[in-house]
Amino acid sequence: MKKRNFAWIWMAVLAILCAWTPLTVRAEAPEAAWIEMEDGEYAIDVAMEGGSGKVTISSPAILIVEDGRAYARIEWSSTHYDYMKVGDETYYPINEDGGYSTFEIPITVFNEAMTVIGDTTAMSTPHEVEYTLIFDSDSITSKSQTPQAAAQRVVYMAIAIIAVCAVVSIVKKRRRYSAK
Repeated sequence: MKKRNFAWIWMAVLAILCAWTPLTVRAEAPEAAWIEMEDGEYAIDVAMEGGSGKVTISSPAILIVEDGRAYARIEWSSTHYDYMKVGDETYYPINEDGGYSTFEIPITVFNEAMTVIGDTTAMSTPHEVEYTLIFDSDSITSKSQTPQAAAQRVVYMAIAIIAVCAVVSIVKKRRRYSAK
């Protein structure tokens, strides 16, 4: 009989503790929007609003499609962002070279305002700043059509031209010296 009473007392204590203990529910990570495209990297125009207006993000941004879900590579015009939040999920920079703060975040919606928070360390103390991003689904193009890709092609062409000129100059000098 004593064992039975003891069990009821423990169940009562547990019920009271459960009633007083707040439930901790972890918010789910924001779900990336569905997009009917092949997996790969593309370019997408993104507009940003909010903040002080001193910082910008690169547009077009890189659109990453994985298993039909859309993600964006956001590059700030500052090196002072140490994390971004989308919903309750925190994302940390992917760049390790010390360049501009760059993040890969899910795109939760196209052609509508998507709220994100960026934590900047540019001020005396870190500040979370709210921004609105709008990803224009009608602007999606090949990654090779971004201004960054075009600039990279120009640099490669300049290097190739310099190399060809150097080779031609060396060949001409050798011919001149061998003719003497």
